[in-house]
Amino acid sequence: MHAVLRRVTRGNGFYIGEIFHAAARRKATTEVTLDHPLQWAPERGVHFTVGELADQIDELAARLWAAGVRPTERVALYKTDNFDIALLACAAARIGAVPALLSPALDGSVVATLLDRLEEPWLVTDGDTLAGALGDVRMDGLVRAVLLSAGDAGPRTEHVRTLAAYDGAPRREPVFLHPRQPSLITHSSGTTGIPKLAVHCPEAGWHRLVPQRIVAWPIRERETAALCITFVHSRFYQGLAMFLSHGNPLVIAVDPAPERIGPLFVRTRPGYIETHPNTYIDWEELADAPGAPLAGVRVFGATFDAMHPRTIQRMLGASERQRPVFVQFYGQSEIGPMAGRWYTRRSAHKADGRCVGLPLPGFISMRVVDSEGKRLRAGRTGHLEVRSRTRILTYLGEDNRYQSQLHDGWWRVGDMGRLSRWGLLHLMDREVDRIDTMDSNLAVEDLLMSRLEELREVVIVAGPGGEPVPVVATLGERPLDEQRWRQATHDLPPMEPFRQFRFEDLPRTSTKKIQRPELVRLVRDGLPRAGATGGRQGSDETMEA
Repeated sequence: MHAVLRRVTRGNGFYIGEIFHAAARRKATTEVTLDHPLQWAPERGVHFTVGELADQIDELAARLWAAGVRPTERVALYKTDNFDIALLACAAARIGAVPALLSPALDGSVVATLLDRLEEPWLVTDGDTLAGALGDVRMDGLVRAVLLSAGDAGPRTEHVRTLAAYDGAPRREPVFLHPRQPSLITHSSGTTGIPKLAVHCPEAGWHRLVPQRIVAWPIRERETAALCITFVHSRFYQGLAMFLSHGNPLVIAVDPAPERIGPLFVRTRPGYIETHPNTYIDWEELADAPGAPLAGVRVFGATFDAMHPRTIQRMLGASERQRPVFVQFYGQSEIGPMAGRWYTRRSAHKADGRCVGLPLPGFISMRVVDSEGKRLRAGRTGHLEVRSRTRILTYLGEDNRYQSQLHDGWWRVGDMGRLSRWGLLHLMDREVDRIDTMDSNLAVEDLLMSRLEELREVVIVAGPGGEPVPVVATLGERPLDEQRWRQATHDLPPMEPFRQFRFEDLPRTSTKKIQRPELVRLVRDGLPRAGATGGRQGSDETMEA
């Protein structure tokens, strides 16, 4: 195992600029298939080898260096969603710069705030994004220069250059920063407001990679791995390293829409797939799709959040492999994976959506504490804290906020949960989302998703007086039947009438999580003003889930 790790790491450091080059040294002909052409070079198609992609990274790194980018300097990447985000990030890291990955889903005003925190970084974007989301953002004094990876500047020529202007620049030798130096900046999901900028280092990345390699080991070389994950999250680069170092062919998708991902999977027949938990819900319809796109999947992977049991069951049921498994990790940007478990067809029907598995032994120490920081015994719900070598260095520009979450070396995760007598972690709610009249909003949401197959999403938020308000979205945007809702909620805590939103109107983060504070605001503003609502659910005699 450690011999394999050395192919994608240097010493005890994980360097994203080395991922494709290490894989190319192992087997340069390993295939990578994209669902969309690269925006920076669309004429090159969608079929590549890792050797060709390593060469493209060297080409982009040479252009960045020729433009003036140097080691330790920050390079913000905010552009149209495309796999070339990852290539540009690897290219910046290859010459020792520090890529700062900003989601294409972020609003331009939020990006301006984050660019200010980055303290005049280089900005790599494209012509469409510069004219669109960044159209009202004044760049003077905010960034060192704007480098366009594709398109043109239009009327905005000040401080703007194109990477195409540096075609043919001489190639550079790689630069490896110290394992404890900042090497990558990502942002938090932004579920609670303006995202935080998480500063990663190679050493912490190495410690994150080790336990995740366990997932890839049984299917090394033999299975095609398909990733449909945001390119601005550190998990994507860990996933690349997991499989490329083993020589697994890759399928990388930008567009998660079932009508497009289904035919892609029929053509490529992946044995491993990974996406965001909420995207898996949309992929439930692939279970009955033409060509059986999930038939060849041996391992389903999920890393970002707890999964609904209904979705796990449908994924495993759609596979025609003899013993498929669903592997789930629970983690966060600041720490990486913290706990994990797996399900089989036999165990999936007994899945508890709140149980996210065992804290990773040897990598994560976890405790549950009360509001005063005193450790609670097994079975008691409290604040989750972890001690780990995988933690980020700081929040850029907000170190006081970072330090406030540390208590004698223990990191306050921000979630409420409990540890069973067997050490299993049960996740209850985010601290900021707690509702006094409910033991767990998330547990009730799991029950409703299982009882009402027509639900595409259900979220319970606090109303103006702190009362629980269910927000729903349905498959096909069909009105939710009020009688079925009453039947599904008869034994649950009292809730306000449900509010039905169109699925696309629910505010989301780059990893498809619901932005609950924004949803609370919409609900308290009385939205949606048109659409289905139900009668009041529950009664004083109802039993909590």
